[in-house]
Amino acid sequence: MTAGRPPRVLIDATSVPADRGGVGRYVDGLLGALGRVCGSGVDLVVVSLRTDLERYTRMLPGAEVIPAPAAVAHRPARLAWEQTGLPLLAQQVGAEVLHSPFYTCPLRAGCPVTVTVHDATFFTEPEHYDKSRRTFFRSAIKTSLRRADRVIVPSKATRDELIRLLDADPTRIDVAYHGVDQAAFHAPGEEEKARVRARLGLGSSSYIAFLGAKEPRKNVPNLIRGWARAVADREDPPALVIAGGQGHDDDIDRAVAEVPSHLRLLRPGYLRYADLPGFLGGALVAAYPSYGEGFGLPILEAMACAAPVLTTPRLSLPEVGGDAVAYTSEAPDQIATDLAALLDDEQRRLSLAKAGFDRAKEFTWESSAEVHIAAWGRARS
Repeated sequence: MTAGRPPRVLIDATSVPADRGGVGRYVDGLLGALGRVCGSGVDLVVVSLRTDLERYTRMLPGAEVIPAPAAVAHRPARLAWEQTGLPLLAQQVGAEVLHSPFYTCPLRAGCPVTVTVHDATFFTEPEHYDKSRRTFFRSAIKTSLRRADRVIVPSKATRDELIRLLDADPTRIDVAYHGVDQAAFHAPGEEEKARVRARLGLGSSSYIAFLGAKEPRKNVPNLIRGWARAVADREDPPALVIAGGQGHDDDIDRAVAEVPSHLRLLRPGYLRYADLPGFLGGALVAAYPSYGEGFGLPILEAMACAAPVLTTPRLSLPEVGGDAVAYTSEAPDQIATDLAALLDDEQRRLSLAKAGFDRAKEFTWESSAEVHIAAWGRARS
């Protein structure tokens, strides 16, 4: 009876944060691609925060976009609404599948549910999360694996870890790589690079770039220590620019305090979205020595901006970087050694920049959307 028509899918976009961080990039990228390809693949309904209503209405002219109650802008209220108001909404709009894009889902949705589980590092790297956050997400992941009809993950590494650690059913897990917005993240021109350097007060100075949350898992303190050791004795040492949200890693301040006074370290916080290509593509190296990622969107975005990338071979990162990035370990001494080698080898940096730029084109939100559509079809059937 339903085989001949697309499934009617309700996507809960209320978990998207105002700063458009990781989950925001994912939901925006996915919905944008669905807006371009969903004519024959899915009958789409989106519920969003009121602040995102105009964005998603414009992005999805063929979909129904519904504002959530104002109170769900606050996380505790959102989680409560997810269990009560969201199932009711699914029933009201006639949803055949409900998609929850950020770990949690209603326990009694009244229709098949698909959930995106972004990573397994709450289990593989537990020491890098505070107790309450770790406990919450571990519970949410276990519940979603048990309750959801399909689970969508952004990498094979995440799928394999869920199977290994939690005995997840591999037949109910779909791998949908993230994409990168090639218009937003592109190889910048010299004017774009100069504008960002001027905005940061760098003038013509060179720099190493980090862009991401300041969470312990991102390994920013060891990046700071590794950078300081790599450049301290150089005649014109490049600065280190740590951009992104403030996070909750107290060790960052301790690492900053150790930096020799003649070196320059900048922490500008969030950068304007329009400045990200100039920031990433203008760096000598985009460094991201993470302890592990569910996907690794920051390195993909840096690759798309033609930045030479230095990262670690942990969990999903080699799936994204392949042979187009340089690898190091999480330890500051090794970061120092490998970063120094890149700084001394301009030809290798140029080669990595081109290889990364080319590889980034393989990751599209349209491909991700196709996997999601297929998963929703399986959930409905």
